[in-house]
Amino acid sequence: LPPAEAEALVQALQGTELRDIGGQRWLRQHEFVEKLNMHGILSASAGQEQLLTELLVTHAKIPVLIGELISVEIWKHKVFPVLCRLQDFKPRSTFPIYVVLHHEASIINLLETVFFYKEICESAEDSILDLIDYCHRKLTLLAARSTKAQAGNSADPVPPQELQKQAETMEFEISLKALSVLRFITDQVQSLPLSALTRMLNTHNLPCLLVELVEHCPWSCWEAGKLKKFENGTWHVVPPEDQVKMTKLDGQVWLALLNLLLSPECQRKYRFDGFNKSQLLKLRAFLTDVLIDQLPNLVEMQRFLSYLAVTEPAPPKKDLILEQVPVIWDHILKKNSGKWEAIAKHQVKHAFSPTEEELKLQARRWAQTYSLDMMEALAPDKPRCRVCGVEAAKRCSRCRNEWYCTRACQVQHWQKHKPACNLMA
Repeated sequence: LPPAEAEALVQALQGTELRDIGGQRWLRQHEFVEKLNMHGILSASAGQEQLLTELLVTHAKIPVLIGELISVEIWKHKVFPVLCRLQDFKPRSTFPIYVVLHHEASIINLLETVFFYKEICESAEDSILDLIDYCHRKLTLLAARSTKAQAGNSADPVPPQELQKQAETMEFEISLKALSVLRFITDQVQSLPLSALTRMLNTHNLPCLLVELVEHCPWSCWEAGKLKKFENGTWHVVPPEDQVKMTKLDGQVWLALLNLLLSPECQRKYRFDGFNKSQLLKLRAFLTDVLIDQLPNLVEMQRFLSYLAVTEPAPPKKDLILEQVPVIWDHILKKNSGKWEAIAKHQVKHAFSPTEEELKLQARRWAQTYSLDMMEALAPDKPRCRVCGVEAAKRCSRCRNEWYCTRACQVQHWQKHKPACNLMA
């Protein structure tokens, strides 16, 4: 994006009411977020994301993005299930709802791109507490999930089950992004407010939650005797010679643990009681020479755990402070409590039941937003056939959105693809 256009998009970012999600004004906001998200990823890959960072800080938009992130999260938990149960909910197309589900992923992607910078973390101000709570919720889901269900294949569902399945798959990927955002927050422990440290260490006990992620590693699983790992948006079979290699996600967990456990300020505030100590000492079994060779800083973690095993750390010093609490989640819940069904019915009528002509207009607008050239630049791998999954060289000539390896696969998929193709063409 040209600098002037990027600045205009950042300035236009605004918070929206839960009731307005899916409406025309909200859709414009989603377009802005999506364009900034793709711009941020491309800029980061070229090492030029500083402009976007400065714009978000200058115009104080990080709290706005965090508010929108939590708003869509609440919509998914409170409104979306009600909407799927409504008897009169028979959408001509599920794409408008998919856009809402995708909005959370777009925002967390954007935050992951920019939270590497200290000034972004500081510009979040009080909303950093809400973001910490958000990351904790996502990591808790991640620690509790079953990887087998995600790695396996299932029969094609039908709406609204298809939407719910898409939401579950997206939830997993969003949680992985939240892990990265949390790690970037822990990089700034020296400049975080005391309330943020207290929330991470004692309210949520993030060190022990991160130990669970090391133990269960939800982004890897064994299937039919083969190790699979989730990277770049898909599950891959890992060859035997690469099975001991640390993935980016493994590294994020270990770096967050290093930040939280080795910082003097964190050690002063954390409760090293019997339970916490026993959980942390489980990490020693994972600190092999092979792992330390890949992340040498873990030598310091190894020394700390050896010291912890033979000592009884002093109890945390109790500071008399007025602790801040997050407000965004509670504010949205209180404002909309008891209105979930009314909101769902309003959105079915005004947002999720567009006419065929409105669908075509929306589809054309999304085609412009999700620029094919830009999407291909972001793709980590070559395109895959929509039917059989092998590398593909042929693309639908009408909408140019789907890829196929052969004419036979394209013909086989046509009945499913036809409605979307007619909208996008």
